[in-house]
Amino acid sequence: MVSTWAWGMALVILLIAAAVVIIMVINAFRNRIITEEIMLDSLPEEFDGFRILFITDIHRRRLPSALLTPLKGGVDVVFLGGDLTEKDSPLNRLVDNMTLVTSIASTYVVHGNHDYRANISRVDEIIQDSGAKLLMDENVAFEREGAKLWLTGIDFPKNGGKTPYGPFPQLTTTPSAEDTCRIILVHDPLWLSKRQSVPADLILAGHTHGGQVILPFVGQRHVEHFYHKYDAGKFSWPRGDGSAKNALLLISRGFGTAHLPLRWGSPAEMHVLTLRKSTQ
Repeated sequence: MVSTWAWGMALVILLIAAAVVIIMVINAFRNRIITEEIMLDSLPEEFDGFRILFITDIHRRRLPSALLTPLKGGVDVVFLGGDLTEKDSPLNRLVDNMTLVTSIASTYVVHGNHDYRANISRVDEIIQDSGAKLLMDENVAFEREGAKLWLTGIDFPKNGGKTPYGPFPQLTTTPSAEDTCRIILVHDPLWLSKRQSVPADLILAGHTHGGQVILPFVGQRHVEHFYHKYDAGKFSWPRGDGSAKNALLLISRGFGTAHLPLRWGSPAEMHVLTLRKSTQ
């Protein structure tokens, strides 16, 4: 009698565990685009309505052509926030992913930590051959009717996050901070905690996967205390440049997964961001 009851309970537990794993795998391979408007005070009126496809942490996944191809002509640029691949991931998949995104719009890329763990010379060759622009502590300017919107790409340290980042690239062709609207694309938001000044209006980051697996009553487990708060979503970050203004920080949960293809409480995501001139 007891033995039958014990076996029954074991079977129930196994079935529940199997169901949880199935749900975690489904969440890991979801194709989801979050569409939202981003209000920026300093955005030039000429860039009101400027649309960005932002994808980060692809890792081993193949980008969904059926979902992304219809965005061609509907977004102005594509930003890739690092970890485009990882060690031992087939590089032909990176070729396909880069071919897809560059067919949608002009594409700008920064490295992530897993890119450097792969065959980085081949990774960079694929990025450049695709027509994308790899930003390694560099600035680029988008222009509309004489107005400029700046993008700064921060390169992940080649030897890991414990190695200091490179010098922050300064803007030298703009007259003043009041006339500047700047986006920073950086893989790991922890970079912010190492800086006294972040002269930007919008910061786009990834790396965290939103915790990837967030267990009930336990939450996410990160070694760095920084990630306990800055895990995923939108945050206000002080610019620290004397302007008394804050930058908007968006941390994506990313499209792929690290280690195991499992997610719980943090589904995969991509973003279409429409920049709007704040009326306040």
